[in-house]
Amino acid sequence: MKRVTLRTYAKMHKLSYFNVMKMVKNGDVKSEILSEDGKDIPYILIDDLQERKIAESIIETSSQKLSLKDENTLLKKEIARLKLELDKCRG
Repeated sequence: MKRVTLRTYAKMHKLSYFNVMKMVKNGDVKSEILSEDGKDIPYILIDDLQERKIAESIIETSSQKLSLKDENTLLKKEIARLKLELDKCRG
């Protein structure tokens, strides 16, 4: 088994550091804590079976193939929603 830090694991899977910390606390990934230079540093143990499960559970937005026209329409709707929300905040 390979051992990597939480930050390295987050970069490998393009996740936030916070989400990786939550995965460790929930027990979704195997981990261990080692003391280095007087500091406790958590490491994630990489297992092939575990990595397949994690890869399946991560939803990639890039895998959703939208046409440029559909994506443009969605972005315009999001901009309009954000403008309304901003107007409400201004008050």
